[in-house]
Amino acid sequence: TAEAARSWVRAVHERGADGVKFRGARPGPFAAAMDEAKRLDMKTSYHHAQLSVVQTNVLDSARLGLDSMEHWYGLPEAMFEDRVIQDYPLDYNYGDEQDRFGEAGRLWLQAAAPGSDTWRRTIDELVGLDFTLSPTFTIYEASRDVMRARNADWHEAYTMPYMARAFEPDPEIHGSYFFDWTTAHEVAWKRNYRRWMHFVNDYKNAGGRVVAGSDAGFIYKVYGFAYIRELELLQEAGFHPLEVLQAATLNGAELMGIDDLTGSVEVGKRADLVIVDENPLANFKLLYGTGHRRLNRTTGEMERVGGVRYTVRDGIVFDAPALLADVRELVAARKAAEAQAAPR
Repeated sequence: TAEAARSWVRAVHERGADGVKFRGARPGPFAAAMDEAKRLDMKTSYHHAQLSVVQTNVLDSARLGLDSMEHWYGLPEAMFEDRVIQDYPLDYNYGDEQDRFGEAGRLWLQAAAPGSDTWRRTIDELVGLDFTLSPTFTIYEASRDVMRARNADWHEAYTMPYMARAFEPDPEIHGSYFFDWTTAHEVAWKRNYRRWMHFVNDYKNAGGRVVAGSDAGFIYKVYGFAYIRELELLQEAGFHPLEVLQAATLNGAELMGIDDLTGSVEVGKRADLVIVDENPLANFKLLYGTGHRRLNRTTGEMERVGGVRYTVRDGIVFDAPALLADVRELVAARKAAEAQAAPR
């Protein structure tokens, strides 16, 4: 009920929460929860669950005062012109995640075309509402190239074995849906990405706020590495490297309401920095913990360059390579322990 929704928001606020992330609710209780969150000056975000976007799409929630959305669900549905419900197969099963994510990769092409009146009106209204997009391009990337995601450079040394097992296809684990993932699935998702990226880039160019996020921990994405990949994907979407850094720094701070403390290098703000040997604007791969492979023309050998040298958090300096070494040791120790415990 609406009152139960309000009561829940008050309860989480009393426990110290500064914000609420919604995932799906009936329109009445959601509107009440949003109203209560605004009254308490709480930040709000929404993963618009595919089962509820017909009732509450991104425009609907933004009009209620929502601050930001994660991913992209609910955006195409806000721009439908010749339908009101997604064109799913008649035997579509949301509980089967290959069905769920396979059909999700066909949704952007069901929406209004880029540059159309509906496309422009949607962007203009969301910008006018000071709405923020957190697209998390990286988390869906395996859908357009699962072999690339499964064989990323960092998995061997930095992915815990229990995470690696969870990434493998399993109907009981969220995000592990590549049961029979075909070329057709990947082609559809590549088309989906082109339209999705077009929208996000147009949104940025219209003055809309876009932030960088990764949603790591699922679908072959590992914390830290996935975030750098998100920067690369924002550049692929059409962002200038400086615009990418703005999305990853100041825009995120503005969304969280802490841009007076951090988000840019200014006198009076916290020293939150990463220090690298080369210019990441020229190549974001330099920020990966695994660095970047480059040919040394003097020796004729491929070598690893880059990687963050120091991470500075509120003025405290951390040795980034030492932290990475700690992670490698933890992963190696876990693998050794599992090998020792395995039946012989």
